[in-house]
Amino acid sequence: MSKVSIILPAKNEAAALGALLPKLREAQPKSEIIVVDDGSTDQTPELCRRLGVRCLSSPYSMGNGAAIKRGAREATGDILVFMDADGQHDPHLIERLLSRLEAGYDMVVGARSREGQASIHRGLANSLYNRLASWMTGHKVLDLTSGFRAVRAGKFKEFLYLLPNGFSYPTTVTMAFFRSAYGVAYEPVPVYQRVGTVSHIRPLKDGVRFLLIIFKIATLYSPLKLFAPTAFLFFVMGLAYYGYTYSTVHRFTNMSALLFSAAVIIFLIGLVSEQITSLVYSKSRG
Repeated sequence: MSKVSIILPAKNEAAALGALLPKLREAQPKSEIIVVDDGSTDQTPELCRRLGVRCLSSPYSMGNGAAIKRGAREATGDILVFMDADGQHDPHLIERLLSRLEAGYDMVVGARSREGQASIHRGLANSLYNRLASWMTGHKVLDLTSGFRAVRAGKFKEFLYLLPNGFSYPTTVTMAFFRSAYGVAYEPVPVYQRVGTVSHIRPLKDGVRFLLIIFKIATLYSPLKLFAPTAFLFFVMGLAYYGYTYSTVHRFTNMSALLFSAAVIIFLIGLVSEQITSLVYSKSRG
């Protein structure tokens, strides 16, 4: 029987952990539980000691992804379960993920419904992420950014070096699994109101982060799917502009030359990026 390690990245989540950890121990009495304290300033380490739960503390905040990587390295289980420490996930739902994993999948993700999103803003953003990831991979992606998932430890650890220290580790590992032809399944799960302070929308910062994630999704899986349409767009613009200038002044202008050159350069960058991506994933499995 496989050993299960449950990893909870936590930053100032003592209020939620006080109720969550006993429920988690009750639901998974044989599983290893690891709380990765990402530089908390509250009573998270003391709470874990009092409840007899292993706690890995960092002297300062390194990011959610860094906490995930540290927990995965320290875990001894054959199966890793990641869940948020803010009380949004029901520990009894872990069995549903594990049972799907036993059906032959390599990763099972707890998929939130639209009602389970933290806000309308995030719900719309996540919906766009899911559509883009589905187009890139050719598979239906129900929840690209969910932090509640069960995964086979050996396969997850292949991609540790790819994972960022910030908040987009679910995106990275999901696209890496699809790229490597590992089986991914989605299990619909309810999400509850988080305990503690609700994060506020920051239009500028969240907007930049949104665009970065969009490009990251594309370049992680198949860069040519992003660069080829862009190159084609520049080529069409150059052709249209050349048609306009030829019909009006009977000239081939510098702008047309620039647009055609940009199309060729972008396409070649896409080809090189595609080769680099293939080498990266070959390295991770080698």
